[in-house]
Amino acid sequence: MRFPRPLKPATLVKRYKRFLFDATLPDGRPITGSCPNTGSMLGLTDPGSPIWMSEHDSKTRKYRYALELVEADGVMVGINTGLPNKIVEEAIRAGGIAPLYGYDDMRREQKYGRNSRIDILLAGGGKPDTYVEVKNVHYRRRPGLAEFPDSPTSRGAKHLDEMGDMVDAGHRAVMVYLVQRPDCDRLKICRELDPNYAVAFDRAVARGVEALAVRCHISPKEIHFDQLIPVHEPGV
Repeated sequence: MRFPRPLKPATLVKRYKRFLFDATLPDGRPITGSCPNTGSMLGLTDPGSPIWMSEHDSKTRKYRYALELVEADGVMVGINTGLPNKIVEEAIRAGGIAPLYGYDDMRREQKYGRNSRIDILLAGGGKPDTYVEVKNVHYRRRPGLAEFPDSPTSRGAKHLDEMGDMVDAGHRAVMVYLVQRPDCDRLKICRELDPNYAVAFDRAVARGVEALAVRCHISPKEIHFDQLIPVHEPGV
């Protein structure tokens, strides 16, 4: 996925109210922008961190800049939770994610479960309908190990149970954890930060839900599929 235009560098001052951030441009001008990530962004909000922003000139937008990348541990990390579905869709269409290759049809945001929408529904090709849920991952506290989630997510646990229901109904269900940082070569569930999600994950895997982790290549010009990395969890 290429950004419409190269991202602009700045220095983070603070992120606050979940939706906002203050930063300083290279010429010293202060700006306030929107943060397209309502999660904790644990480890990615240190004042003084280099950041990269998309710039928008639409008169309908309140803020000209939106936060896209943060430098952490010496690498660029993607934080925009609105991008993972598009990145995964592009990777599937390009044949980059082999376990999800060979379907005739791909649809986004289809209703399913208990008043939910699935991120991607794959169909055709002589395969069972496959429900794909995409989660953004950017938390790392040990070298090479990506972890999800970085804060409690009851909604994420609900999705896991609904994915299990799809398997029980004779379909295929796949969790795709999109790791928006290039310094991780494996993924684990962060059981300490959200034990309930961990229990739901174990329950879903036992019911037949599959789990894949996808690592991204990241630059101020684009974010795209790099490679699959192992999910280090029992039963996967």
